[in-house]
Amino acid sequence: MKILVPIKRVVDYNVKIRVKTDNSGVDLANVKMSVNPFDEIAIEEAVRLKEAGKATEIIAVSIGPDKAQEQLRTAMAIGADRGILVQTNDEVEPLAVAKILKAIVDKEKPDIVILGKQAIDDDSNQTGQMLAALLGWPQGTFASKLEIEGGGLKVTREIDGGLETLMLKLPAIITTDLRLNEPRYAKLPDIMKAKKKDLAVMSPADLGIDTAPRMKTLKVAEPAKRKGGIKVASVDELIGKLKNEAKVLS
Repeated sequence: MKILVPIKRVVDYNVKIRVKTDNSGVDLANVKMSVNPFDEIAIEEAVRLKEAGKATEIIAVSIGPDKAQEQLRTAMAIGADRGILVQTNDEVEPLAVAKILKAIVDKEKPDIVILGKQAIDDDSNQTGQMLAALLGWPQGTFASKLEIEGGGLKVTREIDGGLETLMLKLPAIITTDLRLNEPRYAKLPDIMKAKKKDLAVMSPADLGIDTAPRMKTLKVAEPAKRKGGIKVASVDELIGKLKNEAKVLS
């Protein structure tokens, strides 16, 4: 069984985001970049399936600048067997990402594609669903548990009312939620071994994909700073402020 794991290069979740002075986007100068946390969970799950003897090969894929090779090497240090970088300096929207991944799936023929449910930079939560639609594959989104049963996938997913269990035929698309697993840290020997693993580089044009944007970001701004709280002397004063100042009561 072959598993494809798309990963995204994003600002590290521990870094405080800074907005550019012209409000055109997020300032990425001298900012630590890492693998998207939900994609780390996807890598971990793929590696666990391989360690359990359920998978034979794991391929990590990233779409982004040349520096994204660093995140692919991280994925290979965790356990991916090889990597593919679709190199572009453009900001690629979810539909274009899904089309690129479809082209790679058509070439690599994986049995499962496991990816994070969303990226922490744009929070789109669209790529997995779009990829499933383009391929015509079944999908299990927001997976909190994954089991291989009888040649198919048993997926426990989180919904508003609790948990839902699905049985999916292979090949299938899985998007990961936070409670699926806890990603491991790459060990130094594995980091050194990852440097020797195969990493192919190509462009969207090589795959015949147009990444021209369909949306334009007009403005990026920091959230308004919270005002300090005040103490009120009575319930009547509180109700008055909620009515007259906060306008949350009528």
